[in-house]
Amino acid sequence: MANVKTNSRSPWFWIPTLYLAEGLPYALAMSVSVVLYKNLGISNGDIAFYTSWLYLPWVIKPFWSPLVDILKTRRLWIWTMQLFVGAALAGVALAIPAPHFFQITLALFWLAAFASATHDIAADGFYLLALPEREQALFSGVRNTFYRVANIAASGGLVMLAGEIEKRTHNYATAWSLAFAVVAGIILALGVYHRVMLPRPTRDCVGKPGSLEQFSAGFTKTFADFFEKPKIFTLLAFLLLYRFGEAQLVKMAQPFLLDPRAQNGLGLSTEQVGFIYGTVGVIALLLGGLLGGLAISKRGLKFWLWPMLLAIHLPDAVFIWLAYARPENFFAIGAGVAVEQFGYGFGFTAFMLYMIYIARGEHPTAHYAICTGFMALGMMLPGMWSGWLQEHIGYQHFFVWVILATIPSFWVAAKIPLEPEFGKRS
Repeated sequence: MANVKTNSRSPWFWIPTLYLAEGLPYALAMSVSVVLYKNLGISNGDIAFYTSWLYLPWVIKPFWSPLVDILKTRRLWIWTMQLFVGAALAGVALAIPAPHFFQITLALFWLAAFASATHDIAADGFYLLALPEREQALFSGVRNTFYRVANIAASGGLVMLAGEIEKRTHNYATAWSLAFAVVAGIILALGVYHRVMLPRPTRDCVGKPGSLEQFSAGFTKTFADFFEKPKIFTLLAFLLLYRFGEAQLVKMAQPFLLDPRAQNGLGLSTEQVGFIYGTVGVIALLLGGLLGGLAISKRGLKFWLWPMLLAIHLPDAVFIWLAYARPENFFAIGAGVAVEQFGYGFGFTAFMLYMIYIARGEHPTAHYAICTGFMALGMMLPGMWSGWLQEHIGYQHFFVWVILATIPSFWVAAKIPLEPEFGKRS
């Protein structure tokens, strides 16, 4: 790699905070919004349908990545998008107590999601430009760790904060308005911080005149090359179906925990759900992912593919038990969710590594970005109808359906190409 010239600021001053800023908006859009709308009385069908649309920016972000690369420096994109996300979330905080809050907050979440997806493009590119290659592997773990910390802070800490405020005020709108004001302030502060603290690598420069046209032409060819890969339809089916069951479960898990027992839910408080799903669950997810990466490095992806398929899908049956037995013991419920999330983290490792397998070749970065778009689409489409389905068949039958919906992923996994030694540490 060419020499990377920056100022002498240590990566520890900006990499942890950069990936906190990357992880927070995603968790807010995908997970926290579900709890917010459930607390404010929105139906499961509407929650699942409309919050699933928030995946769209991450589905289509490969299409506008050339603009981020060409029009301005990645450094400028990063801190301006953070300020934009913070402003949108401040708008959410103000809109929650207002009439028509659902429509207004959804529009603001959409704006925040598009800004966040743009930020992701810039941040990941900036990471490669601002760090020498010898340090990129070292800080890769730091990136992932602080992204997960952001998930815990949003899905766990922020939800628990809203629950605690609600206990004191007895008003969900006030509680969530204050909680979003806090997180908006944090992201705005990160934008100001990064405006000052991000290094200025010399290679992070605005594209030359005509470079947009050249880049777009190259991107079009790169995109076309992706669809010329052998067995491309099988590969796309794998990307879309690997989490077909999980995509439906994830939208209804928190509403199930929150719904009162009279409506066949478990009747937990917002604070309890924040602790179980956003703290214990995320930690179990992280541990499962770490173990999955270690396992594949020892024996390779082909050896672990089917065990990981079982690991990501079979623990979904925990929710069948929760729906039928409806335990009242808080620790039993938490343990069940932890088992499901650990299995998800372990099994998802195979999916992430197979996207790297698909992306191999002449354009690995661009092709991996396309894979992540299909990955998001595979979560978006099934999630959209999950709430409608749950309302029609009830939680018990819905969670049985989730298990049945995992069958297509086993079918397509049997057909994908995979080299025996791929993923094995040499």
